[in-house]
Amino acid sequence: MNADASAFDRHLKPDEVRERLSELGTILEGHFKLSSGLHSNRYFQCAKVLQYPDLAKELGRLLAERCNELEIDLVLSPAVGGILIGHEVARALGRRHLFCERKEKQLQLRRDFTLRKGEAALLVDDVLTRGTALAEMRTVVERHEGTVKSIAVIVDRREETVALDLPVHSLLREEVRTYDPAQCPLCKKGIPLESPGSRHDA
Repeated sequence: MNADASAFDRHLKPDEVRERLSELGTILEGHFKLSSGLHSNRYFQCAKVLQYPDLAKELGRLLAERCNELEIDLVLSPAVGGILIGHEVARALGRRHLFCERKEKQLQLRRDFTLRKGEAALLVDDVLTRGTALAEMRTVVERHEGTVKSIAVIVDRREETVALDLPVHSLLREEVRTYDPAQCPLCKKGIPLESPGSRHDA
């Protein structure tokens, strides 16, 4: 059976995550524009793995196992990339799931979602690079007088210089270089630039 047609009818093991991502074409090599505007030679297209409901459920279960001891009331994710994995983590933890959407270039709660005073949130996304969207969601939570307990992602691809003041739980840790567009060596080599992230769609 082909990898992209596999029936995921067993528990996925933590040490199998990278293999599954590779099999399904999630780890891309080339020249990419990230949501932050920075450039990179590697991109993680987690939508390719999350298109399989059974596998998405397994990834959510594995992430939830890393967060079982947290006392949280809800899971909060950014649209659109974080919605599926956020929902699966929330399912595994038995908590409700909300997501933020961009309006006037800022992530906001919409669709009559309500975050009550004093509630504790777990922030969940597919990939962590610089944490910009997660920082915006933390602001949303604190504006509603809630608290953020931790962050959970499928792939943590931060460079060493990117530090966060919240615990981060991930299924895969990959340090990947990013470049300012003005200093990007890939641009200087004339390698075509791709913009696979949804935030670049107008």
